[in-house]
Amino acid sequence: MKVGSCSSTGLELRRRRWQMPLFSRWQMLLGRRLSPSDLTPRHRGPRALEVKALARASEAEKRLLLRLLAPFPRLLRTRTRPEQASRPPALSLGGGGRLQRRHRWIIHRPLRAGPRTPERPSATFPRSAGDSPEPPGTAAMQSGGRQAEAPGRGPRVLVVGGGIAGLGAAQRLCRHPAFSHLRVLEATARAGGRIRSEHSFGGVVEVGAHWIHGPSQGNPVFQLAAKYGLLGEKALSEENQLIETGGHVGLPSVSYASSGVSVSLELVAEMASLFYSLIDQTREFLQAAETTPPSVGEYLKEKIRQHMAGWTEDEETKKLKLAILKNLFNVECCVSGTHSMDLVALAPFGEYTVLPGLDCTFPEGYQGLTDCIMASLPKDVMVFDKPVKTIRWNGSFREASAPGETFPVLVECEDGDCFPAHHVVVTVPLGFFKKHLDTFFEPPLPTEKVEAIRKIGFGTNNKIFLEFEEPFWEPDCQHIQVVWEDTSPLEDTAPELQDAWFKKLIGFWVLPPFHRASHVLCGFIAGLESEFMETLSDEDVLRSLTQVLRTVTGNPQLPAPRSMLRSCWHSAPYTRGSYSYVAVGSSGDDMDRLAQPLPSDGKGAQRGFPGGSVVENLPAMQETRAQSLGQEDPLEKEIATHSSILAWRIPWTEEPGGLQSVGSQRVRHD
Repeated sequence: MKVGSCSSTGLELRRRRWQMPLFSRWQMLLGRRLSPSDLTPRHRGPRALEVKALARASEAEKRLLLRLLAPFPRLLRTRTRPEQASRPPALSLGGGGRLQRRHRWIIHRPLRAGPRTPERPSATFPRSAGDSPEPPGTAAMQSGGRQAEAPGRGPRVLVVGGGIAGLGAAQRLCRHPAFSHLRVLEATARAGGRIRSEHSFGGVVEVGAHWIHGPSQGNPVFQLAAKYGLLGEKALSEENQLIETGGHVGLPSVSYASSGVSVSLELVAEMASLFYSLIDQTREFLQAAETTPPSVGEYLKEKIRQHMAGWTEDEETKKLKLAILKNLFNVECCVSGTHSMDLVALAPFGEYTVLPGLDCTFPEGYQGLTDCIMASLPKDVMVFDKPVKTIRWNGSFREASAPGETFPVLVECEDGDCFPAHHVVVTVPLGFFKKHLDTFFEPPLPTEKVEAIRKIGFGTNNKIFLEFEEPFWEPDCQHIQVVWEDTSPLEDTAPELQDAWFKKLIGFWVLPPFHRASHVLCGFIAGLESEFMETLSDEDVLRSLTQVLRTVTGNPQLPAPRSMLRSCWHSAPYTRGSYSYVAVGSSGDDMDRLAQPLPSDGKGAQRGFPGGSVVENLPAMQETRAQSLGQEDPLEKEIATHSSILAWRIPWTEEPGGLQSVGSQRVRHD
């Protein structure tokens, strides 16, 4: 992107997403590059800017432009010139009273850079188009181009949580004409949840979700990212989509041992081949009624002991092999989001479906995905800094502004605001559920849901970014493995966390340089050691990792990193961890139980939501694919799978008379 300014209009294009004016945001979302000729100053006023409808834009992109402009009805007006009457429409969105003329978009106030500060909302729902008049040309842009319903019609719906799950649910609901009264309550000041891209070290780093695993046509996240133009040419290439990785992490570029010597990459490849072949064997237990042993970790250790009987090397080499295998166990803990593979159930482990494609990233940040979904929502739907304290369901609540009407659900927020609603879609992380299970629902959830929440595992996986003045790694290095020679997966004794928490660190990935002086490593650490790391100061973490790098490289004079950034997902009050796994004692059926609506008889949903409470308790399971709402398109699966995104399901299907509650099938993706 070229960074420049248009001084006559006050328009400045900047790289940072939250400093971008409207049309620069559109440019980023569409993955296009606007030339200066596309931005033509109008001479009718010193601050007027005309942006012509771009002929190269597709119909989907034109719709996105309309949705981006929808929050600015007073800045927008349309003009049709007589000489344009015979021309084909530049923005034709079809019938139903939608815009069908050739337009010139005129902005009558300067576009100011800076973050959008959400207004503090009252505990009311957004008024529909029938409640108050809007300027001409804006009614067609509400709710994705539909005329909003008159007040009093349609149920009030709340979505609790503004992560990828909540945004996806809101996007789906906004498309249906029955849901003109919709609010998304987000506890923090930003949307996206554990999708969190930050500008640091001169570029964009992913504090949360990092890769699209298995980026191919069968991956809903990949489809959505491709639709919005958020991926590079390599990720979109057919060759990249056909690569079979088996769902396993690639081999390192270099492997360092704790004694300060390099480990043979041939030996690393041999142990990786053994380990991942055993991981693949665990999928054979999917249909087994009972498994012995019950966990993935115990099965792997049992098989490793059998293979050790055939090792003929000296004792030092055998110890090094076990140390490499311990590192691979730790890698799998990061992948599964668990402290130990002994906690992961063996039988359900095969429910994951491995998709083809070499893992890819978002060049401008993963958060571009949630930004695109946000842009598609009507104005005033999102309510930020509104943490929910208690959801009171299966009751009868009244509101002064709606005399004579009762609401079966009342959502009470921590600041005292209360939102009565007919239906609630709960999309909070499972870690938050576990922490606040006794107080978040009133009355308490049914026993089967409470047990499911307690049994399903939820762990922590954190990142630590280190920036260096100069790289100590080779130019073609991509992945640095760290092997602690005094560790073994067959030993259950664990040292004190304060003395050895850093030994759970699996190594570092080299981030692509943001500029010539950018040299950044990204380390991964999971489990209790990761949670302990969050309790340390930045200085303590930096000091420990500097010593680790000096030890494993054998260079006691290695310069310390000049800066550090880390995630702290366990300490985050509205997250309490990273993502879920099927723990020993649970199964995929527990995830399905969480997805079932309340009350369990489903009367509210089956009658098209005419009344009766429905709390859509959609489990934040990364393995759960979004349930289709009657048609197949990428957007109906936008809240699907990713190794570090917890996905949610809406168990509804569209019917002429409303929405019908249906059973949903479980499909896992890695």
